[in-house]
Amino acid sequence: MKIKGLRWWIIGLICLGTIVNYLARNSLGVMAPILKTDLNFSTQEYSYVVAAFQLAYTVMQPVCGYIVDFLGLKVGFALFAALWSLANCLHGFATGWMSLAFFRGLLGLTEASAIPSGIKAVGEWFPTKERSVAVGWFNAGTSLGAMLAPPLVIYVQMQYSWQAAFYVTGSLGFVFAALWWLFYRSPKEHANITEEERAFIVGGQNPPVLTADGAAAKPKVMEIISTKRFWGIAIPRFLAEPAWQTFSFWIPLYLATERGMDIKQIAMFAWLPFLAADFGGILGGYLSPFFMKHFKFQVVDSRLAGIVIGAICMIGPGCIGLASDAYTAIALFCIGGFAHQMISALINTLSADVFDSHEVATANGLTGMASWTGGLTFSLIVGALANTIGYNPLFVCLTVFDLIGACVAIALLRDSNRKVTAAAAAH
Repeated sequence: MKIKGLRWWIIGLICLGTIVNYLARNSLGVMAPILKTDLNFSTQEYSYVVAAFQLAYTVMQPVCGYIVDFLGLKVGFALFAALWSLANCLHGFATGWMSLAFFRGLLGLTEASAIPSGIKAVGEWFPTKERSVAVGWFNAGTSLGAMLAPPLVIYVQMQYSWQAAFYVTGSLGFVFAALWWLFYRSPKEHANITEEERAFIVGGQNPPVLTADGAAAKPKVMEIISTKRFWGIAIPRFLAEPAWQTFSFWIPLYLATERGMDIKQIAMFAWLPFLAADFGGILGGYLSPFFMKHFKFQVVDSRLAGIVIGAICMIGPGCIGLASDAYTAIALFCIGGFAHQMISALINTLSADVFDSHEVATANGLTGMASWTGGLTFSLIVGALANTIGYNPLFVCLTVFDLIGACVAIALLRDSNRKVTAAAAAH
């Protein structure tokens, strides 16, 4: 049976995988106040647990990207989804911060596949003109997963135990792995795609890079990292990621320790910044074609314009220290979530724009490695300084980072428009 608009069903499947991925990783942050008591560890030791995930994730992003490029998207993503599900279930066996950190490291090793796989799928299934919209929708899964985590995880914890919460969020990944294996195919292999849609997708993309004997080219890491366009994405991602890591891993603890909220209040309100993040990611995706249509921006310039708007909105979370109550602080976190996901959707789309299809997952993994190096470093700083200087100066840093990142992106990527062919841009 032929399905019209099949590419949007594919992006829905990718979004589902991203939701499951982020639901698993955000379970720790939601239960941090409980785990600190039950497993008897300090705020700084909690930062080591967070860092174990971040370090493993950082190292593995380019590795996962390369494996997905090498094995293919269907096999690679299904394999990693099954592995991250197992790793998340193992969290229920933790007996202290060190064992918890070990299991978090395993989770990081496997969950690092999600974003490179999603970006590769967008590169395969969407013409250049639609990519930012597609990334905006699949990237919404990151905040949807984070949004669902507080009510779901706390409900399971209160009904059963914190161990059960890890088992539940982990088991969902096995379901997604099966769905991905059953339903994902590339456009050229999918039996349900119409010929019109296949032609529309192929006509709006750069042609694939082939070797002399006609085989698909393999990604070359040194060539990728030697380009200015790589650093034009990697540096802004390095500067932007601390905000998302702070929102994902530290909001519940901040609300509990600095704003006096109990676990039920956290369940009621901690998901709101991630709902705002959904809107930011989706709106960011639509901004790019809006700028192309109404202001005649070229593809890369349209992405950069949205990144600048997001960076300006990041002034909001920098003002959290001025908030007079917890609810105003949450509202400013919402502005931060909105702004960050606008930036994230567009900076990730640029990977599919400026790198060829055979290398896009590897390139995205490498820029992701830079991104998570920034997130890891900042989380360790938060763990070391939150109890001494407080959270507020650290929130100000998030604003400054994104403003600098937008400037770097403009400086290094403005001349990358020529990488996107005129035919693909106009299709």
